[in-house]
Amino acid sequence: MFEKIEKKTGVKMTEVFKLAQSLQGANFKDEKTVRNVVKKVSSMANKSVSKEKEDMIVKAILGGKVPKDLASMEKMLSKKKRK
Repeated sequence: MFEKIEKKTGVKMTEVFKLAQSLQGANFKDEKTVRNVVKKVSSMANKSVSKEKEDMIVKAILGGKVPKDLASMEKMLSKKKRK
């Protein structure tokens, strides 16, 4: 499974795990922290994120509109696919 994710994203799972570990205990109610995470993830994925998109992502995270766990995320994604 990890190999498929690595092929699709170009991001090594070791890097994802390192990032996840560094984020444990991070304050996701702090705008500066959230912006740094968005920049880190976009850099890892080698994808640019416009200021507008960054603002949108930050607003969603700070507003609690992002699932907190994998089960909730799966539920949200399956709803979007059905529409």
